[in-house]
Amino acid sequence: MAILDEGVTCWRVVTADRAAILIDGQAYYAALSAALNSARRQILLLGWSFDSRTHLAPEAAALGDIGDLLIGLSQGNPDLDVRVLIWRSALAVSITQGFFPHRARAKFAGTAVKFRLDASTPFGACHHQKIIVIDDKVAFCGSSDIAPDRWDTTAHLDRDARRRGPGGAPEQPRHEVMVLLEGPMAAALGELARDRWRRSGDHRPIAAPADAPAPSPWPSDLRADLTGATCGAARTVPRWRDQPGVSEVQALSLAAIAAARSVIYLENQYFASPVIAEALAGRLSEPDGPQVVLVTTQHSASYFDRLTMDRMRSVLLWRLRAADIFGRFRAFAPVTTGGQTIIVHAKIMIIDDVLARIGSANINNRSAGFDTECDLAIEASDDAGRRAVTGLMDTLAGHWVARPAEAVAQARAVNGGLIGALEALNNHGRLLTVEPAKLGPFGEFVSAFHLGDPADVSDSWRPGRRRERIYAKVRSVRAAADTVLAKGGSDLVG
Repeated sequence: MAILDEGVTCWRVVTADRAAILIDGQAYYAALSAALNSARRQILLLGWSFDSRTHLAPEAAALGDIGDLLIGLSQGNPDLDVRVLIWRSALAVSITQGFFPHRARAKFAGTAVKFRLDASTPFGACHHQKIIVIDDKVAFCGSSDIAPDRWDTTAHLDRDARRRGPGGAPEQPRHEVMVLLEGPMAAALGELARDRWRRSGDHRPIAAPADAPAPSPWPSDLRADLTGATCGAARTVPRWRDQPGVSEVQALSLAAIAAARSVIYLENQYFASPVIAEALAGRLSEPDGPQVVLVTTQHSASYFDRLTMDRMRSVLLWRLRAADIFGRFRAFAPVTTGGQTIIVHAKIMIIDDVLARIGSANINNRSAGFDTECDLAIEASDDAGRRAVTGLMDTLAGHWVARPAEAVAQARAVNGGLIGALEALNNHGRLLTVEPAKLGPFGEFVSAFHLGDPADVSDSWRPGRRRERIYAKVRSVRAAADTVLAKGGSDLVG
């Protein structure tokens, strides 16, 4: 049974003629630079944040920043429609960003680049999608915004002179993953981006680029990881004003977890969703369920996230440890060779050799119903696709332990799966075990009421209601897991 189900787990299910997975900022920014320079008709950029001073090739600063690039492209081609739509962040968030989204508005003032700060969200929610569509022919989607602190290499060096902000200060090692798609899914994301622009307050019609016989903006030196793949786009949209709520992201997560046979591989900034944790706990309770591997940041970068998300993570890790009676769960945090924390900002879910999902959604309550999100999922249907999905998992896992994908594949075969492979290959200690912390009274209060992490608009200022609604959903997930376990137990007995 297919995991991608249009209208249930996905908004749109179409074909991607080509797909390439871009691991970390160096690969993403290089591909983005090439694609932007090939744009003919339209560039649509959606982001949570945007810094126009970002160099897409920090090793070649003379090439200029992305602000100059977009202005230059629009000046050189009067037929090119360039639009940048960024969330209008709250004051507290803007301060931490150095007000650079607002600086970008000043940068583009008086130019042909159309720039908007999008405040069309419920109070306290954010637009979190990270999408760039070029000519409706190719589209990028994933975890990375355009900012200097997003750039890093897969080596995640302790010191890298290229990993610096506009003022020259060093940036922390960081892990991002984007997917580049060509074909019908790129056109679908163009439709989504134009709708977002209209909803932001500019209601003038935006035409889709004419389907001219121009070359594809796909970078000429980039090899596709998959061709002709079935691809689904899953969204979260908060119910607000005349806008209906959409929760495809959570529906896709639950369907994918339920479908897993051998392994669930997760990379995420947070692990704070009781609903997702309960679904995983149900699978861990099964005698023949899948292994579950979570890679996340050792400690959140901001004080607010350490106060809220990290505390909830501890509660959920205790829950999974209790459910893991067969020893099939591990939570890891990566560090550099010198022991420096690597910020895991990627949002990845890989299910067996069947599904690879890359997007903007975190494993928390907000991303399931309060913030605006978009994930792309590729479902393999042939041997080539299944090899590509498995290869992606091995590549991601291997880059944490400085080993090629082939070494991880071999270690999986010898050591009984991904957990055994990572433990066997982790001889340099680059992957630390994430230990749940014991919470004090205040931490228990924060986690009990999910402070800072609303599930949707109706509970954004009612933490008591939030707790009731979240745990009603948890109970329904648990009941479904108990039903599966009971059937499995009766089968064993029979």
